[in-house]
Amino acid sequence: MASPSTTTTTPIIPTFVSFLLVLSSLSPILSLPTLLDSGHHSPENQTFRPPKELLKLRRVRSYLKKINKSPVKTIQAIIHFSRRIQKLAFFYSPDGDLIDCVLSHLQPAFDHPQLLGQKSLEPPKRPKGFDESVDLETESFQLWTSSGESCPEGTIPIRRTTEEDVLRASSLHRFGRKLNRNVRRDSTSSNHEHAVVFVNGDQYYGAKASINVWAPHVADQYEFSLSQIWVISGSFGNDLNTIEAGWQAYHCTDLAMTLVVFQVIPELYGDNYPRFFTYWTTDAYQATGCYNLLCSGFVQTNNKIAIGAAISPRSSYNGKQFDIGVMVWKDPKHGHWWLEFGSGLLVGYWPSFLFTHLREHANMIQFGGEIVNTRSNGIHTSTQMGSGHFATEGFGKASYFRNLQVVDWDNNLLPLSNLHLRADHSSCYDIRAGKNNVWGDYFYYGGPGRNIRCP
Repeated sequence: MASPSTTTTTPIIPTFVSFLLVLSSLSPILSLPTLLDSGHHSPENQTFRPPKELLKLRRVRSYLKKINKSPVKTIQAIIHFSRRIQKLAFFYSPDGDLIDCVLSHLQPAFDHPQLLGQKSLEPPKRPKGFDESVDLETESFQLWTSSGESCPEGTIPIRRTTEEDVLRASSLHRFGRKLNRNVRRDSTSSNHEHAVVFVNGDQYYGAKASINVWAPHVADQYEFSLSQIWVISGSFGNDLNTIEAGWQAYHCTDLAMTLVVFQVIPELYGDNYPRFFTYWTTDAYQATGCYNLLCSGFVQTNNKIAIGAAISPRSSYNGKQFDIGVMVWKDPKHGHWWLEFGSGLLVGYWPSFLFTHLREHANMIQFGGEIVNTRSNGIHTSTQMGSGHFATEGFGKASYFRNLQVVDWDNNLLPLSNLHLRADHSSCYDIRAGKNNVWGDYFYYGGPGRNIRCP
């Protein structure tokens, strides 16, 4: 039997839907995409700009129309929201982000020629040895969901890209991509410095770890600090394939000053919050791949996780520690690479056809931290890796990875074997590994960057 509340509210729904549809058809100026288009400003709010800058802004706005998909506005979605009238098709996050709820089949992935007209796949079988006893509904890892919000079923949350985000990039073409650089196993010749654990010499079908989250200091506008898992195949030349996932932090810049002097700022977010991110490439970061959902490729299936959104809570020095679970593995049935966040939240997958070498398997797995050192003042950067403290300080002070595992050909989660440690500049950022019955394979890593031993 229907409850009294159901009986009284049902007749309102058709009337509400009809009203919205008529309003939308008669007054397109009030349509949802127009109301939510933060990339356009009225003429009276614009200052005079030279022709070259106006051309750049036109290109940026055209690009934003392409990547910022319209929030939910189907009849089904309107009915859904009429039942929960207090909910909207977008959310303002405490960190200033705007999260749009986009219909799953309209996400950027399905702009890819090989995905046109397709639908998201059903969840795959998780690797054997995965603990599915955790209550996933109790977990919240991102600021925009701190009050219990999530997008409705059939949609995915996407962090809206703004004009300011794009203008911080060196060019429209490079926005959302890593800077071109020579990639080597030994990165001492580049301005990217690492402290990592890695395994190689076998065929790998995935990796899993819990990653300690911090908000490190990033000293320069051209630098970043990240902690992630790398799933790697191919040589370290132009055919390098990688899938990457973890958290990253950028330098927080004065945006007003940036727009006035046209500084080239290769940061994605405009603040220094640690953010959950993904990346992929199939040609060593040259022309393929991107961060998060900024190009067609990664297919998101989850309505609770916004890739690129800020992670909360975060660890504090000598205080509470917080870590996130990250797992990437190859679905044995379809061959696609799936991403899991937290203790079992499936985020989505990278279709196997995106890759060359990773279409089959990985030949290396890396876990650890990376920073960019621009030496802008002729000295080593003070950008922190992890917590900004050396591995020797241990739990509560140094950053860590714990419960490191890899996935084998038969979809089994296994502990690492024949692991290697590498710190490009151990006097700036170091690493120490261990093993016990609680954390399995683990390591501490990181450091402050410039110090008396790191000039």
